Amino acid sequence: QVQLVESGGGLVQAGGSLRLSCAASGRTFSNYAMGWFRQAPGKERDFVAAISRAGVNRYYADSVKGRFTASRDNAKNTLYLQMNSLKPEDTAVYYCAAGGSSPGWLKGDPTSYDYWGQGTQVTVSS
Repeated sequence: QVQLVESGGGLVQAGGSLRLSCAASGRTFSNYAMGWFRQAPGKERDFVAAISRAGVNRYYADSVKGRFTASRDNAKNTLYLQMNSLKPEDTAVYYCAAGGSSPGWLKGDPTSYDYWGQGTQVTVSS
């Protein structure tokens, strides 16, 4: 089992920045590819970013490419999402997830992720 706890969400004005963190415990963090997803009210959960086990390879949804950066610190068992130039449409609950047992993880296939956090709310005001 892997336990994941997100933090760092909050209310920010459009154009601002936030950094989300995802603290992992349980099994070896570096054994897992990690992902960020988000879900806005009334919408499906969408892929945001994914990062490989060593942090070398990163993948992003087109909607956040160039604005968001995923990173990880395996020594601290922590995943990060730096979000810059935030827009009102980025408003959502953000979830981190651990997985990678199947190749779909890099394309944001949620079924490729085995463990999920509870989410942290990000609200961007216009």
